[in-house]
Amino acid sequence: MILPETLPAQTTPPLDLELIRKYSIPGPRYTSYPPATKFTTDLAPLRLEEAIADDNRPGAAGGEPGRTSPLSLYFHLPFCETRCWFCGCNTVITKRREAAGEYLDDLARELRLTTSRLDRHRPVTQIHLGGGTPTFFPPRELQWLGELIKAHFPVAPDCEFGVEIDPRRLTEEHVLALRDIGARRASLGVQDTNPRVQLAIHRFQPHTRNEEAFKWLRAAGFTSINVDLIYGLPLQTPESFGATIDEVLALGPDRLSVFSYAHVPWIKPAQRIFDDREQLPGAGEKLAMFAIAHEKLSAAGYLDIGLDHFAKPQDELAVALREGTLHRNFQGYSTRGGASLYSFGISSISSTADTYRQNARTLPEWRAALDAGRLPFDRGLRLTTEDQRRRTIIMRLMCDRRLDFAALSTALGLDFTATYSAEIASLTDLVDDGLVRRTSAGIEVTRAGVPLLRVIAMRFDPTVTGAPLQHSRTI
Repeated sequence: MILPETLPAQTTPPLDLELIRKYSIPGPRYTSYPPATKFTTDLAPLRLEEAIADDNRPGAAGGEPGRTSPLSLYFHLPFCETRCWFCGCNTVITKRREAAGEYLDDLARELRLTTSRLDRHRPVTQIHLGGGTPTFFPPRELQWLGELIKAHFPVAPDCEFGVEIDPRRLTEEHVLALRDIGARRASLGVQDTNPRVQLAIHRFQPHTRNEEAFKWLRAAGFTSINVDLIYGLPLQTPESFGATIDEVLALGPDRLSVFSYAHVPWIKPAQRIFDDREQLPGAGEKLAMFAIAHEKLSAAGYLDIGLDHFAKPQDELAVALREGTLHRNFQGYSTRGGASLYSFGISSISSTADTYRQNARTLPEWRAALDAGRLPFDRGLRLTTEDQRRRTIIMRLMCDRRLDFAALSTALGLDFTATYSAEIASLTDLVDDGLVRRTSAGIEVTRAGVPLLRVIAMRFDPTVTGAPLQHSRTI
């Protein structure tokens, strides 16, 4: 399936900044539906252990009759040597390298507890190492992690294996160790190349380190390199961020993630160090940075995948977007769908067809559960039938940029236009402003609407209606 309006990047029209300003409101990123803000600590009614057993029965989770679905694995490696003041991730700050080995001992215990409940024949089609800083772990510890994974799971030959990398903490030995355990995708945290901005956010990272990381990764055979950038950071200007984009494009990344900085000091106290009146860019400057990034990346031939993600036309993400096979999970956009997600380490989130479960978010709580022989989750959610329907609707919008009413009626077992007539009617202002096209056959997101995918999806999300939002702004 070729998506409507999937045009070559060179023909991409300029952004309508006034429309983006009008609709830029807080909203979920829809790495899940319902979003993680709806998880509960009242675990007994969720029957999460039962959900794992159900997920491992043949034909469950969308698997073929008589077969179980594949697995996607996520490992949260939380350690960082220093705290980046902008960061919203769940991290543990330490310089103790011994912490890596101790953590792997505990990951091994969690792996044993989990795989004792799994069908050990389910192939692993996707692995992701996140953090924190996975490259905080010495090369020998990364090799050990690879051995643990292969000892517990059958890893498919074409498994998509990605890792997040901090170029400041990277050596060539790290890269070779990651290659040897199967990683072929890397995501580099760069954020900004301007030294003044770097010092303001407590993350000094000379651009030569980024160049060195690219050289090592390419030489080791990594087939896809992503760069993470953030706009709206202290002391950034549209001009300085444009220079950052130019420097990063010179590296030739396959993908870029250009995130909006979320200033939430009531959640992340480290952010209180920023004087938001003097250091943080205003809303107009922040919007200008977004526009500059979009313009420069489009001119360089990158396709706007959606939600801050850009990819070269030949990249698997761009191909999946064109062919209508794009998916979304807790790590963002993905080309591998139909897999149950099993996650390990503090704060990591797993999902089966009708449940989410999140591990304890601190080392002591996580370890205490393992000591007691329990799976270490402490929050979760069981999806109702209606939750599952709305998840399908929202994920199709986020990934396909369209809703096919007939296809959804068949997939959901109902008359889509009758059941969701109020939601369809609520799109009128978006239609009038040219963000959405509505026909008798379905809904199509226009080019102008792509930057506001989250806003469009929210029209089908009753969890945000009339409720205080606990999310970052959409732009």
